[in-house]
Amino acid sequence: MPTTRPSAAVPAFVTPMLLIAMCPSAHAQGCDPTEVFAPQVAYHVGTNPVFVAIGDLDSDGDADLVTANRSGRLISVLLNNGDGAFAPEVLYGVGFAPVGVAIGDLDGDGDADLAVANTFSFDVSVLLNNGDGTFAPEVRYDARAQPFTLAIADLDGDGDSDLAVANTSSNDVSVLLNNGDGTFASQVLYEAGQAPASVVIGDLDADGDADVVVSNYLSDDVSVLLNDGDGTLASEVRYDAGFSPLGMAIGDLDGDGDTDLAVANTDDGDVGVLLNNGDGTLAPMARYGMGPRPTRIAIGDLDGDGDTDLAVTRDDQPGVDGNIGVLLNRGDGTFSTEVFYAVGDFPTSVAIGDLDGDADADLAVPNWFGNSVSVLLNQCGPFTCEADLDGNGELTLFDFLAFQNLFDAGDPTADFDGDGRLTLFDFLAFQNAFDAGCG
Repeated sequence: MPTTRPSAAVPAFVTPMLLIAMCPSAHAQGCDPTEVFAPQVAYHVGTNPVFVAIGDLDSDGDADLVTANRSGRLISVLLNNGDGAFAPEVLYGVGFAPVGVAIGDLDGDGDADLAVANTFSFDVSVLLNNGDGTFAPEVRYDARAQPFTLAIADLDGDGDSDLAVANTSSNDVSVLLNNGDGTFASQVLYEAGQAPASVVIGDLDADGDADVVVSNYLSDDVSVLLNDGDGTLASEVRYDAGFSPLGMAIGDLDGDGDTDLAVANTDDGDVGVLLNNGDGTLAPMARYGMGPRPTRIAIGDLDGDGDTDLAVTRDDQPGVDGNIGVLLNRGDGTFSTEVFYAVGDFPTSVAIGDLDGDADADLAVPNWFGNSVSVLLNQCGPFTCEADLDGNGELTLFDFLAFQNLFDAGDPTADFDGDGRLTLFDFLAFQNAFDAGCG
């Protein structure tokens, strides 16, 4: 531990304001957009994989994969070897035409269970974890006509995990509340737009409960259903999207602390971003070109600069290897031109997670005709920002003030030159860290 003195006097000729004048601004720097991901590694899964989810299934601290395989009434579980490589798939039976899968602790025992949307059997399969990454036989719960995707969250605030399901052909959303033991009450239905395709859950109106949003493929909009606080949902409010919105993701895109939406407008060839006004209402959609037929989308910090980027699949070239598009955030909720990375034949969705344990965001992409899942490991490294002492992801005057306070208190965190003492040289070392930015 560094030695410190109770109150280290700052030389009169060195002040935070002087240092700021020496360096008027500092910005987070991500890695080169063309070098974010290593080439794909493909792993065999079941027939016609259409959706992938990432989570720690065997409780060993690393992230595993599960795919919903549209043909064969099967899902594939691929356990992580611990280094971002995966063991051969293990197959589990589910309903007819599984097309969506989600991971969460459904029975409250601390491990990760599975829920699967079965589009042609009009139901949901729940597979409880045995505690070691293997799963008990499915239990089915009724949904409505052609459930397409589902999401897991605590909707009624009782501490357990509930389900929301987008039913494409019945134009509604099913909410299945957890009984507290991994079994579910009968569905409650809420109207949505035409052909709801994707469902996401997040707190849009900042009231502490979980709201539900669906993309409506045939009415070209999204439906926001705000939570009344007890797991019942208010009537939908619609917001215009593009032509044939399919995939959707939820997260803070502009760094203002509230929850925004991104949607893949399949027949417009673009991605729409709907920023939150701060009260659960959404600003008009901004568009970003993606080329032919973007289908699914995920949000995460891909380039290690501290803000949230987009990864998007396209299905325009069946029969040949496809690609995944990456749109990097400029830091304010606007996005740079897409960069593409090769994956397999006809990619159908994308999930973001740390697959190799190095604290950055990797990708998993199922390939419909390839009967495989592509893993693309991130080469950027995690977001780091030594000089961001106030922890807000930006380098500003307040970081200098935080440094000053730490220095005055004799806190070893202010020992930026690592010599065990607090001196002028720590101010200079902090200045250098500030100049270097984040990345």
